[in-house]
Amino acid sequence: MAEKLTIRDIARLAGVSKATVSRVLNQKPDVDPATRERILRVMEEQGFVPNIAASGLAGGRSRLLGALIPSLTWPLIPELMRGVGEVVGATPYELILYSINDVNHEKDRSDIISRIVRTRLVSGLLAVFPGPSAKYLAALHSRSFPVLLIDDQGIPPENTPWISVDNRVGAYEATRHLIRLGHRRIAHIQGPLKYQVSHDRYRGYCDALEEAGIPLDPALVLEGDFMPQTGRACANAFFDLPPERRPTAIFAGSDYMAYGAIAAAEQRGLRVPDDVAVVGFDDNPSSAHMEPPLTTVRQPFYEMGRRAAEMLLAFVEASRMMHHPSQNGQFAGVTPSTAVFDPPVRVKMPTSLIIRASCGASRHLHSSPEQGGGDRSR
Repeated sequence: MAEKLTIRDIARLAGVSKATVSRVLNQKPDVDPATRERILRVMEEQGFVPNIAASGLAGGRSRLLGALIPSLTWPLIPELMRGVGEVVGATPYELILYSINDVNHEKDRSDIISRIVRTRLVSGLLAVFPGPSAKYLAALHSRSFPVLLIDDQGIPPENTPWISVDNRVGAYEATRHLIRLGHRRIAHIQGPLKYQVSHDRYRGYCDALEEAGIPLDPALVLEGDFMPQTGRACANAFFDLPPERRPTAIFAGSDYMAYGAIAAAEQRGLRVPDDVAVVGFDDNPSSAHMEPPLTTVRQPFYEMGRRAAEMLLAFVEASRMMHHPSQNGQFAGVTPSTAVFDPPVRVKMPTSLIIRASCGASRHLHSSPEQGGGDRSR
């Protein structure tokens, strides 16, 4: 019976109007406290679970936001979603996660996205690493249904809001740090070249070499796939070079590839950082606990999540105000404006170089020694 109860039933049992029950469900302040308590008690006694999607649509706009993520197991997801959740949690909105746990991340998931949109369940959508689906999401983005891409690895569509990090600057600072430690033969393990981030990190690497007057050696640049196996394979290829051409340092385009490079060095009997320094990119949670702890470029996933949620809420509230101009949709952390749609927002957040033991900085930077796991931002 509880599943069949409607707002009308709750109103009848509480002796109030349907509109009053609706105001309680939507957390409106203009309800007498005693009446609110009575309505909530009736709901609890009857086991009533409101259909928040339906109640939102009845008012013209849903109070739900969607987040499309590749997999909950990705190391960046927990911190990113913690930032999103903290911002959304301070508002009247709720968050729904759509996890596409697909081994083949290259697949276009437009079919799933289309089903999400057709339900009219959410008022806006965050998409983390959408991959091939980015173009479809860009086509969906509009004033009535805002879409925001987070850290897409390709070139973001021109008409869609997008937030990422400055990969080129982060890679430049990592390489420059190795140069300042005295390294001249610095290898680079790239991410897959089909991704824009891989090109950006390679350009940052080249920028630092050029600035220091170090010629680029093509033999010291190999392509990986962001995962440990290719980091190991590329590092082994570097170690197979003649002694005079081997790198004394490796800058990997991801922490996972850096893990593989360290494993390859250990297998060869090489010590990190004594024989070869290693630097990664991402600052995964496990990187501080590697042996030795990994020097890396931190992506501010938590801050990205907060910023992305604030941006999407601003878009959604601007859309709500256009449809219902009499409503005051402002709340903490969000300033809606109809101008947020033109031109589309592009945000590049700064990275931080996190110096740990794997680069050997403690032996070189006597003015500021770094203990394993310590942080130093740029």
